Amino acid sequence: MAPLRPVLQHSVSTTEATENPEATRTESRQPQLEPPRTYLTAKNRRKRYLELHEEYFDDYSLELAEPILYDRLIRQFQSTAERAAEGYRKGLAGMFATDFVLAYEKRDAMANPDQNQLFTFTRGEHGGVTADDKDYMPKNKDEGRAWWVDEMTQRFLRGDDKDFEYNQVDSNEKYDDPEEERDRVDAYFDSMESDFDTDGEGKEKVLTGETGIQDY
Repeated sequence: MAPLRPVLQHSVSTTEATENPEATRTESRQPQLEPPRTYLTAKNRRKRYLELHEEYFDDYSLELAEPILYDRLIRQFQSTAERAAEGYRKGLAGMFATDFVLAYEKRDAMANPDQNQLFTFTRGEHGGVTADDKDYMPKNKDEGRAWWVDEMTQRFLRGDDKDFEYNQVDSNEKYDDPEEERDRVDAYFDSMESDFDTDGEGKEKVLTGETGIQDY
């Protein structure tokens, strides 16, 4: 990401400069960085948030929002003990809610097939809805988890999590990447040094004292 350019306050009125000569020098010495308002800045802050809060990917609300993905990428690779522990955390009401939403989403996917979706569904011999996995589906638990994290990351970066308060991240400077922030500050001071080392026209300044002789 390109460094944000600092905005220098040069607009000092003639009256103010006359009455207070220090005003011009003070204003020019104290640059004000533009507040980050770009979509790219917000997206990078969201990415940083996920790096610091990996527990987000285990939030129960994600399973309810994407029940088919969760079922095919996470649940199918769970052991009996893991499913029992998950059911205990959800409670009876949570389990009923999950099963209901999953069944509804499967029927909807079968009635309204989408060529871009990861799964297609057909009705089995006994009336049940089953998934016809494509060849590139994950083959084990770790691979399924990696797919889930990637899908939920892209969803989060797009701003599709309707239950999340994105403004708490998008407007929060603490989620700026520390390395990018360091690069931005370094670039700013590098530009300041180049201004001091030239006469404004790209020519190197020659420092002289009162005698007119070059000082070293």
